[in-house]
Amino acid sequence: MTDTPFLSGPMPVEKDWIDYNGHLNMAYYNVLFDRGVDEIWERLGFGPGYRERTGCTTFSAETHVCYLREIHLGDSVRASFQLLDHNDRSFHFYQELIHEDGWVSATAEGLGLHIDQSGPNVAPMPDDIHARVRTLMAAHRSLPRPPRVGRQMAIRHK
Repeated sequence: MTDTPFLSGPMPVEKDWIDYNGHLNMAYYNVLFDRGVDEIWERLGFGPGYRERTGCTTFSAETHVCYLREIHLGDSVRASFQLLDHNDRSFHFYQELIHEDGWVSATAEGLGLHIDQSGPNVAPMPDDIHARVRTLMAAHRSLPRPPRVGRQMAIRHK
């Protein structure tokens, strides 16, 4: 784990994701953020076999997305992931969708939960996985807090 945000592999925008305005439909920004999380989850131990092996998984509890710049068919993006905080049952993180040309298309701040599906209930992570999360947090602790973290929605009056 490094002291830079994790960066997913390139993810191309798919044809079926383009809406009648000619750009990426808002729902698919979340798909791209989620696919980016899948890559870091694999490294942390939450990959595809985790649920079958343990009966546990992760759920999203809250996400705040900011749409900054349109993405179009033919574009490719990568999703960053910065761990902001965690405990043995949850994690607070920040992501950016970074266009192949280097600009940020959207940001997301999220809260995720570790879930025992037999309830389902929020439950502690296994020690080995929580150790990997702690290692990632130690690496990301020195990163600056992104300015979009903790934003509140409001109408801006002149």
